[in-house]
Amino acid sequence: MQTSEMVEYIKSWISDYCKSMPKEPDALVIGISGGIDSSVTSTLCALTGKKTIVLSMPMKQIKEQHNLSLKHQEWLKNKFKNVESYLINLDNVFKSFKTSLTQFDNEHGMANSRARLRMTTLYQTAASNNGIVVGTGNKVEDFGVGFYTKYGDGGVDISPIADCTKSQIWEMGKYLGVLEEIVKAQPTDGLWDDGRTDVRQLGMTYEELEKAMKNPNSSGYKKYLEIRKKNLHKMNPIPICKMKND
Repeated sequence: MQTSEMVEYIKSWISDYCKSMPKEPDALVIGISGGIDSSVTSTLCALTGKKTIVLSMPMKQIKEQHNLSLKHQEWLKNKFKNVESYLINLDNVFKSFKTSLTQFDNEHGMANSRARLRMTTLYQTAASNNGIVVGTGNKVEDFGVGFYTKYGDGGVDISPIADCTKSQIWEMGKYLGVLEEIVKAQPTDGLWDDGRTDVRQLGMTYEELEKAMKNPNSSGYKKYLEIRKKNLHKMNPIPICKMKND
């Protein structure tokens, strides 16, 4: 499928899904980070013509990442009349959360808690606007290596780009005219004080991960399986203790 066809297909899919709901939502709500996934997703939502609400939710955010988020907000508002943008600073919320849980302090847990606080913010915004929360995860993250926070950025109502590879999303970003500095930025989840990139966390680039997903004979396939195995608990259904029939 050509990039232009992908854009049109996903845009139509979002619209059709909304119309199929028992009560059609009035708004699409998306958290934007300044990264390519959320930038492309928010642009696709805006293209539907539906009210699109984008939230920038900094929590001890690296300045460069936060600035890209704000720049994308302005780019969207200048391009689409149906876009509303909000800056919701969650620094104090996170600070209070962390202080209340000092006896349970854990760096990785606190990073995931940032994503969960953002998810809560998105759903509150959606509830007040009769909206739905739109996910920004891609195929490599959501179904390859499970690189997302359970009940954080994994907690959404719809996932328009979850069947698209990172390479396809980069191409859509270029096609849609997303800011070049966002297209070229190193991918990061923005959950760490040191601004660590996705590559640093995963130990593989997205290009390497895509090759491994497609080809079991690729050099990175073993490493890919190791990452995937650790995160299968996110991608598999929640285990249920099924009772024996009497």
